[in-house]
Amino acid sequence: MGLIILLIVGGIIGWLASMVMRTDGQQGIILNVVVGIVGALIAGFLVTPLIGGAPITSGSFDVMSLVSSFIGAVILLAVVNLFRRGSVR
Repeated sequence: MGLIILLIVGGIIGWLASMVMRTDGQQGIILNVVVGIVGALIAGFLVTPLIGGAPITSGSFDVMSLVSSFIGAVILLAVVNLFRRGSVR
């Protein structure tokens, strides 16, 4: 059951991050889920130690872990855009 919730929350976070970074037209639902989950992993290593809280991958679904996962997904999309287009947006 935890995997299903992680996929759903990862999809929503990936979709929101793609809306912020204006890459929503290029991505499908599968890529949104991948971006959300990989963004959560990035947040677990980079963002969470800076702002505190537990990463979403540990099963903690509080506001701080959701925000840090969203920030991780935005960072991931910014890095992908940087390499793909040469600019962050």
